[in-house]
Amino acid sequence: MRIDQVLPSLVGRDAIGAHTLNIKSALEARGIESSIYYSTCTPDVADLGSKVIELSACREPRTILYHASIGSPVFDLVTRLPDPIAIDFHNITPARLLERWEPSVAHELALGRRQLAELASSCVLGLADSAYNERELIDLGYSPTHVAPLLIDVAPTEVEPDRRLLNDLLTSKAASGGPSLLYVGKISPHKAPHDLVAMLAAYRAEHGPGATLTLVGSPLGDRYPDALRSYIHELGLTDAVRFAGSLTTEELEAHWHAADVFVTASDHEGFCVPLAEAMGHGVPIVAFGAAAVPETVGEGGLVLTSKEPIPFATAVERVVTDDALAQQLVEAGRANLARYDLRAATTTFIDILLDGLASGERGS
Repeated sequence: MRIDQVLPSLVGRDAIGAHTLNIKSALEARGIESSIYYSTCTPDVADLGSKVIELSACREPRTILYHASIGSPVFDLVTRLPDPIAIDFHNITPARLLERWEPSVAHELALGRRQLAELASSCVLGLADSAYNERELIDLGYSPTHVAPLLIDVAPTEVEPDRRLLNDLLTSKAASGGPSLLYVGKISPHKAPHDLVAMLAAYRAEHGPGATLTLVGSPLGDRYPDALRSYIHELGLTDAVRFAGSLTTEELEAHWHAADVFVTASDHEGFCVPLAEAMGHGVPIVAFGAAAVPETVGEGGLVLTSKEPIPFATAVERVVTDDALAQQLVEAGRANLARYDLRAATTTFIDILLDGLASGERGS
C-alpha cells in the first residue's frame, strides 16, 4: 500500500506543514510507503518532500491524499492522475474577506472553492480537521466523510523563553499598570486584528488606560497592515499596540509567559491552532465565536457571539479581574488539550484514513 500526500506549499513552522510531515511519519511507522509533493516550499523543509512535477513518475498503485486550503495549479496535476484521491480539508477562507485588500490572494481562494466543489463527485474519502469543515464537505456532496484530528504538538513545551525579552515584557507591563493581551496569527483582514484594536480602545476607556495588545505574526501584503497602523494612530494607541512580527520559538515563548489573556476576533477559522497553543500555555482565552472557534475552544475560554468593542472589552475585564474564572478557564483548557494529544490523535487519524480507504475499496 502506498499513500502519497500533495499540497500547494510545504512550509516549516506551519500547522498544515507539520500535520503533513506527521502523517508521513505515522504511515511509514505502519509500513506504508509515503512521499510528500509540493509546488513551493520553505528551505527548511525542502528535503522532506519533492517537487510536484515528479508526482507522475510513480508507477506503483497508490492513493493521493490532497491537502486543500487554497486554490492551486497543483490541483489540476493531481486530478489528471489515474490514482484515487482522498482529500484532507483544512478549510478555505472566503474570498470576500480578502478581495478588497489582496485581490490576487482572493482569486486563489475563490479558485480553491471551485476546485473543492469539482472534486466532490470523484473523491474516495473526505477528511476534515473539524466538524465545521466536515459540514462544508457534506454540503458539497462529499461521501464518505470523517472528522480526523489535526496532527500538531500543542503540549506544554520545554523550550525556555528568551529571558531578556521576557524581562523586558514584564518590566513594560509593570510600567503600564494594565493587562497584556496577546494575539498570535496572520496580520490579515480576515483575522480582524482591527477589531482587537477597537476592543483595546474600549477597554482602556472603560477599565483603565494601561492595557496593551501585542500582535504576533507576519503580515499578509502591505495594504492591510499599513491601514491597521493608521487606524491605531487615529485611536491614539500607537504606544499600546505592539507589532512583534514573526518570532523564534524562544521569543514566542516569552510572549506566552507574559500574556494575561489571549484574544482573537477572526471572522473565519477552520480550526485556529493558536487557540490550542494558548490552552497549552495556560493562558485564558476570549474569542469571537466564528466558524470552528467554539468547537476548538470547547470549555477552555469565553466564546463571544458578538465582537462589539465594549462587550468584548467587558469579557476581557472579567477574565483579568476574576482570578477564579481565569483559573477555571485555564483548567478547562488544559483538560481540553487531551483532544489534541499528538500521540493519540496520530493513531486516530491513521485509523480513520486507512479504514475509510478500505471501506471505499470494498464499496467500489
